[in-house]
Amino acid sequence: MKVFIRVMKALSDPNRVKMIKMLQVRPLCVCEIKEALGIAQSTASKHLKILEDAELVRGFKDGLWVNYFLSDGEGSPYAASMIGNLKHWLDAESEIKELHRILPDIDRHDIIGK
Repeated sequence: MKVFIRVMKALSDPNRVKMIKMLQVRPLCVCEIKEALGIAQSTASKHLKILEDAELVRGFKDGLWVNYFLSDGEGSPYAASMIGNLKHWLDAESEIKELHRILPDIDRHDIIGK
């Protein structure tokens, strides 16, 4: 039951749900996520850690960046189920539409250059 609760708690925050929806589009680094959501980098990192602990996302180091991507849910059937369902949920929500609209214009190289 602890694993189930961890997944549900991870998805109880709107910004974490938005992160999942953004990671459906492409892998992202923390700076791209914070830019898209308009939150502090430390806040984005804390949210990503919660999602990682729930086995919803994974990260891999690539030079300067850690790229985050959706987990395959292999470690948790609850995470796998929620990742699968979220692919079909919330796309009609205005906040998600806006994130999907701006995401192609957000690039880590431009952010670092600011």
